[in-house]
Amino acid sequence: MPVPAAAATASRDPALHDPVTLAQALIRCPSVTPEDRGALGVLEAALTPLGFECRRLRFSAPGTPDVDNLYARWGQPGRGRNFCFAGHTDVVPVGDEKAWTVPPFGAEIIDGQLYGRGAADMKSAIAAFVAAVQRFLAAREGRLDGCISLLITGDEEGPAINGTVKVLQHLAEQGEKLDACVVGEPTNPFRLGEMMKIGRRGSLTARITVHGMQGHVGYPHLADNPIPRLLDILSALKGRRLDRGNAHFEPSNLEITTIDVGNPANNVIPASAKAVLNIRYNTEQTSEGLKSWIRRCCEAVCGREENGARFELVLEDGAMPFLTEPGPFVRAMADAVKAGTGREPELSTTGGTSDARFIQAYCPVVEFGLVGQTMHKVDERAAVADIRALSDVYEGMLQRFFAG
Repeated sequence: MPVPAAAATASRDPALHDPVTLAQALIRCPSVTPEDRGALGVLEAALTPLGFECRRLRFSAPGTPDVDNLYARWGQPGRGRNFCFAGHTDVVPVGDEKAWTVPPFGAEIIDGQLYGRGAADMKSAIAAFVAAVQRFLAAREGRLDGCISLLITGDEEGPAINGTVKVLQHLAEQGEKLDACVVGEPTNPFRLGEMMKIGRRGSLTARITVHGMQGHVGYPHLADNPIPRLLDILSALKGRRLDRGNAHFEPSNLEITTIDVGNPANNVIPASAKAVLNIRYNTEQTSEGLKSWIRRCCEAVCGREENGARFELVLEDGAMPFLTEPGPFVRAMADAVKAGTGREPELSTTGGTSDARFIQAYCPVVEFGLVGQTMHKVDERAAVADIRALSDVYEGMLQRFFAG
């Protein structure tokens, strides 16, 4: 897809190495998943003059949209360590555009706040990456025994199939190694510097269908109501405390997200009943252990009757839990946050998932970005001062990583 004229013109402006100006140029590319709409071109135009080698990587998979990704690297592989910044230029839909104070892709600044879809999640953080790298390399006059890379996907807000996971596989096949990574997801609840992520919980979804026999409620002996069995299963699952958490993770949590029988009539016993649940779990649990427990609960309830009751169970892994153990890398990031914001960040593992779940299999990874109060909302925005301070944090992390 061609780069929109406004984005192409903006991307040639040297002033884009200012994080706020570059963030505006990125926001003006309406890159709703899986569309790119010029966002990666804006980044390439900002990175190439700094000496980055930029590679567009397009991946496909049956039943999913093709996705464009960007891997940009400064320096030669094998010469020192490779520090990676990772993020995504795709954004969620804007919703009701009329509800926005300003056009969602206008990137307007009002009262010190940059408005636009992606301002918080996470185009501003990507702009902060670039500005940090530019200042860092300028201070060293381009001399560095190592590599700096940016791994940018257009698939994080979507299926996450043709994005970061495949870029990482491609790099491994090419023999290219990442030694550490910072993901720029919005991690702070209220103020910049409050929180960084050093891990994430796992996610497991269970889809349970219990079958019975449809019939008239006045003749229950001629029918078989599946609802009581489904409720017994859910009660057994919800009634167990999975664990009490540990030093880095809160307790694992099971939530029932839907129950449905598809039955609009009040005088019909339904033929089947369905439920969906999701477990966000910590490192005290394993995917296989949870799956086995769920299946045993279904079998125990449905096997109580003489001939047994039929059920179907579909189990889907969304993410595995991981933890980047506190050590020199985590400490360096925390020190950079404190130096740039004046706040000592909480080392957290809360929240949903991110592409860090893929990166952790290749190198140590932490997450630090902007305040997430408005991400995915109408009037998404980020404080201009925070964007600049975030860039200072990233520059400080580079200094610490490549110290000496």
